[in-house]
Amino acid sequence: MASTSTQRIEVSFTLNGAPTQATVEPELALVDMLRDRLGLKGTKRSCDMQVCGACTVLIDGEPVSSCTVPAFEVRGRDVLTIEGVAADEDASVIGDALVENAGIQCGYCTPGMVLAAKSLLDRNANPTEAEVRDYMQGNICRCTGYKKILESIADAAQRRAK
Repeated sequence: MASTSTQRIEVSFTLNGAPTQATVEPELALVDMLRDRLGLKGTKRSCDMQVCGACTVLIDGEPVSSCTVPAFEVRGRDVLTIEGVAADEDASVIGDALVENAGIQCGYCTPGMVLAAKSLLDRNANPTEAEVRDYMQGNICRCTGYKKILESIADAAQRRAK
């Protein structure tokens, strides 16, 4: 995204558990700061309209579409991306369950799915299928259908309970 602004905003926040600082233009989207300024390519860009969930990250534990969040809005907050999942045992269990239950194919939606599922399971350790469907409705997969994804999240909930 080409910048049209000469104004800059200093942003200090926690990114994947580490203190982070960046200088951003007011119109810069969080997805662009993560991918282009900080080199974290796991957050995917797709619809740019808060529809598909490919760009999902967690801000203070809440799933957000980083394509529509201005980067400066993370000042003083905690941001978790898929790159931070490796250090988060609960989230990596979700990724493992998706792989082992054939809940992924091309993988494009997987980072957003993992982060949204982590947020759900952090709030509700044993969700019903209806609760999973409702919570995950902002994450679209164009390859697998949703049966295997739902099974994977249920499996991850069981694994986390042990």
